[in-house]
Amino acid sequence: MKKTYVMEDLCCANCANKIETEIKHLDGVTSASLNFIAQKLFVEFEDRIADTITASVIKIATKVEPDVSIEEL
Repeated sequence: MKKTYVMEDLCCANCANKIETEIKHLDGVTSASLNFIAQKLFVEFEDRIADTITASVIKIATKVEPDVSIEEL
């Protein structure tokens, strides 16, 4: 499965890299790419984590960048 998230108010490329790296290491995630300029996160994952992926993305992103606003497309 695939999901795309808009990551508004992401402060810097370093934070984007940290978020992307942590999401890539989640069990069941097959790929993740966060485009800092477009402020979009693209995640590919196994069906078995479909119910929890959004919560995991939000938890990781707000841990790294507390002011980020996340919207699933």
